[in-house]
Amino acid sequence: MARLTILTAPDPRLKERAGPVDTIDQSLRDLLDDMLETMYGANGIGLAAPQVGVLKRIIVVDVSPKDEDRAPIRMINPEILRASSDRATREEGCLSLPEQWADVTRPTTVTVRYLDEAGETRELDADGMLATCIQHEMDHLDGTLFVDHVSALKRGIILRRLKKRKRNGEA
Repeated sequence: MARLTILTAPDPRLKERAGPVDTIDQSLRDLLDDMLETMYGANGIGLAAPQVGVLKRIIVVDVSPKDEDRAPIRMINPEILRASSDRATREEGCLSLPEQWADVTRPTTVTVRYLDEAGETRELDADGMLATCIQHEMDHLDGTLFVDHVSALKRGIILRRLKKRKRNGEA
């Protein structure tokens, strides 16, 4: 396994739409493992392939508490089948927007269909932090960042901070 480089905003590749995965082979399984290693190494709970420069519809998530065994979920070509009308607001951050946080409102529960690393179709009913994390990561597949869900003022502040960090060699 290898750690991958996580792209940070305002990298234009983060705004591109990812294409579907056509073939599940060993190289894809290796990418999933590398994405998990990268996510864990960055103390994240989710990572989408576009965040590591791969424009494919792939995400990995693990919202298990730090003091429990890891419970990674690998999703290929995920799609939300159902989302609740109930909504909740949570503070979100992102490995591609380091040290930036904002409140985002999303559906509280979702049902997701995806392919696992063996190519089997799976469905998952998710709520709470898992539902939020899956929606956040799936946004990346469409070129959407969590700051796209907040006011233009708040988004502008966060993006200016990130540009300044890059200029100063901090990102």
